[in-house]
Amino acid sequence: MSARTARPGRRARPPGARAAVPPVLAVRDVTVRFAGLTALDAVSFTVAPGSVHALIGPNGAGKSTCFNVLSGLCRPDAGTVRLGDADLTRIAPHHIARLGVARTFQNIVTTEGSVADNLMLGRHALTRAGFAASALRLPGAVREQRVHRDRVREIAELVGLEAHFDTPVTELSYGDRKRVEFARALCLEPDVLLLDEPVAGMNAAERARTARVIGEVRARLGLSVVLVEHDMGLVMRLADEVTVLDFGRPLTHGTPDEVRRHPEVLRAYLGAPTAPEETP
Repeated sequence: MSARTARPGRRARPPGARAAVPPVLAVRDVTVRFAGLTALDAVSFTVAPGSVHALIGPNGAGKSTCFNVLSGLCRPDAGTVRLGDADLTRIAPHHIARLGVARTFQNIVTTEGSVADNLMLGRHALTRAGFAASALRLPGAVREQRVHRDRVREIAELVGLEAHFDTPVTELSYGDRKRVEFARALCLEPDVLLLDEPVAGMNAAERARTARVIGEVRARLGLSVVLVEHDMGLVMRLADEVTVLDFGRPLTHGTPDEVRRHPEVLRAYLGAPTAPEETP
């Protein structure tokens, strides 16, 4: 199968169907409060189909809270999140996953077992065979598992993990374990992939390799990517649009070049003054 092969059991679509273009992800006036603290204050942005949209800002800006809203781990006090015609605002995380949103986390979350075992977990929401059919290894369930495993192997190859397919995750390097989590999210066959600091803790070579993989995945699968990352070099290379948050408020948005030159971004994110100081 190719990288655009049919998605077994894909949500409400007919078997084998794939949207030619992912739906628009629209975040409108999202506000989140925790015990009187406003973590997000009327945040709005739009992720265009097939684009890479970066969320940046200093620590405490609200980026992780925003990701938690997008993935259903946090319900906003106001505002809406829509993926095409579907309202994601107040539905459970597993329903959001079925609708086509997958995410990674800042900290590596893997289980014991091989790379293949971990990636197969990402196919769970796409599996049609019930527990009993799978446990009894009925012919239909066995065929479906074979299809899923073939697709998982393709995704491992796409992200550069093919040589480690049957390797226990505990034996992998830090960078490879981060890519296992990335690949597992891809195994959901998402329309929108939320990447939470995908190169955090990596050395320069691992960061460059991961950046290449993200670019290749976006190009080959045509999905949309929402990226939270402190590595500004990676953000500026990969992002089509950037939204800047500061203390939970949207500061500005635009292309990487526009955002990089914005004086308030220099002040809030880089600690630079908004205007040069006068020489006495």
